[in-house]
Amino acid sequence: METVTLVNGVEMPIIGFGSIIPEGRETITAVKNAVKAGYRHFDTAAIYGNEKSLGEGIRQAMSEEGLKRSDFFITTKAWHSERGYEKTYKAFEESLERLGLDYVDLYLIHWPANSTWHDDWRELNYDTWRALEDHYKAGRIKAIGVANFLDNHLEALIEDAEIKPMVDQIEYHPGFFQDRTAKFAQEHGIVVEAWSPLGGVGAHIVDDPTINNIAKELGKDAGQVVLRWIYQKGIVSLPKSLSPSHMKSNLDIFNFL
Repeated sequence: METVTLVNGVEMPIIGFGSIIPEGRETITAVKNAVKAGYRHFDTAAIYGNEKSLGEGIRQAMSEEGLKRSDFFITTKAWHSERGYEKTYKAFEESLERLGLDYVDLYLIHWPANSTWHDDWRELNYDTWRALEDHYKAGRIKAIGVANFLDNHLEALIEDAEIKPMVDQIEYHPGFFQDRTAKFAQEHGIVVEAWSPLGGVGAHIVDDPTINNIAKELGKDAGQVVLRWIYQKGIVSLPKSLSPSHMKSNLDIFNFL
């Protein structure tokens, strides 16, 4: 699997498995199928409610496939109800316990505090960020970042933080490409990740006639064309699927013309 190098030297697979799947057997099975398909990068969050099952799926896959913890790149996130230093510090420890891991590869602030809801949004984001910095310094997190931060949120955090964000995970696909934020992040050495790369709620990107015509010309499917488009922009993708065949096809984007 091709990787992208974060600013601190950590290697992150360029395609990951988005795991918004209910807690339980379905998540365990999906994780194991994804590992068999070739995925080593898995994305979850406290709010998804499936950290325990994802961790169990990873452990079972390691045992069955002869893999090591270091073969995997695991991401989880702190929800907005867990903002602030003390809450975020504890939230990470709880996520780590649910996952059953000694460390995570990437920990993110799931959403920024913003001026619509918080007059002190900048201070709150920084206070939350300090908890990530401290866990990172202690070696419990290999890399730290944010999700859904716009360029103004990033700019403020970069100015305030001791350790700048290494990743910004945002919604990004042909139906909603946040180029201003992506450009700002990349100019500041922050790797951009795309959640819902095949389209968010109500965005049927893979049904788009233009994309399907391109796919037909290239002998690919529409999903592969979209993921390749994102890849060529230097952005990491986190496609979701419960279908083993779709899992495999979503990884098969490196042999285009």
